[in-house]
Amino acid sequence: MRRVALVIGLAAWLAGPIAGRVAVGAPMEKGAVPEAAPLATSRPPDPANGRRIVVDRRRGFCLLCHSGPFPEERFHGDLAPSLAGAGLRWSEGQIRARLIDSTAINPDTIMPPYFKSEGGYRLGRAFAGKPILNAEEIEDVTAFLATLRD
Repeated sequence: MRRVALVIGLAAWLAGPIAGRVAVGAPMEKGAVPEAAPLATSRPPDPANGRRIVVDRRRGFCLLCHSGPFPEERFHGDLAPSLAGAGLRWSEGQIRARLIDSTAINPDTIMPPYFKSEGGYRLGRAFAGKPILNAEEIEDVTAFLATLRD
């Protein structure tokens, strides 16, 4: 009985650091996009803040590569898919998975992982050893992108 309790406790302890991460290695259908569980935050997601992050070229960097329904913003990128209709194309879990670490979906992507601190994947020195966005910001951007249904 002690061993069972020890194994359960160890499993719960190990699961803590990976909760909310992209589930990789599980068998998936060809073309399926993994989902990520919501990250632990101290407040509910704020889609309005998510929009501010998406259009801020110094914070979210999204419009450097993506275009979208942001008529007030000039010079949208064209290296990546449009963000218009993102909420129709992907579930919130799939959007979150792309933000956390899109290399888990496509190892050849040019999109940097926004919630990964190790590896320094194509990031400037300002982001060395830390994520681009924190958990609350990931949830805010996820909530905003899920509203883009046109």
